[in-house]
Amino acid sequence: MTAKRNKIILLEDDETLGYLLTEYLSMNEFEVFWAKNGIDCLKMLEQKNYDLAILDIMLPDIDGFNLAERITSLHPTLPFLFLTARSLKVDILKGFSLGAIDYLKKPIDEEVLVVRIKTLLSRLDEPTKSKKTNITYQLGQYLFNSVNQELIYKDTSIDLTNKESQLLLYLISHENTLCTHKEILTQLWGKNDYFSKKSLNVFITHLRKYLKNDLSIKIENVHNRGFILKINK
Repeated sequence: MTAKRNKIILLEDDETLGYLLTEYLSMNEFEVFWAKNGIDCLKMLEQKNYDLAILDIMLPDIDGFNLAERITSLHPTLPFLFLTARSLKVDILKGFSLGAIDYLKKPIDEEVLVVRIKTLLSRLDEPTKSKKTNITYQLGQYLFNSVNQELIYKDTSIDLTNKESQLLLYLISHENTLCTHKEILTQLWGKNDYFSKKSLNVFITHLRKYLKNDLSIKIENVHNRGFILKINK
């Protein structure tokens, strides 16, 4: 059986460095997805699950620190580190205060980077190895595995993002009950604000699209209040 390749999203606007890091990390058992600016990075985070994000700070569109805050809001379980030329103490302290698991300075030796990444991922994975069990929920004609973040319909499998999986699990846990915007945002986003609410609506749209093959499943919108997951059994 082929070993799992950890998925890394690399945010680097320098063409040469981005290419070299993508190639080197790919040769060392990682599956790398290269984003060349902050906007593309956010779009990619909505489309796929990742095990780690490597972020530059000095970017042409979104400051890396601000981007880290957005990532924390949208994907609170996604670990991230900074790889940057910004080496002042104030920057390092800010990076860690935002939740970074490491702060690496450019230039960095590629072999050292690989060792650091493998060590960090190993430490992050260790506490959960013994706890992970497959928890599967039946949703009409769908099966939802909340650990693998996988939604299965007949012979089709959909890989959910961290936030999609968290939101679906929350709705399942409150089936046929109104889940208010405030409750969902506080629990899953950590804050109840305009940006988070807009993000919530986007993820609800995603889930409705994934579940459209079974008409017995509905995520109903209660105007200005929240959502209800209903399954006609």
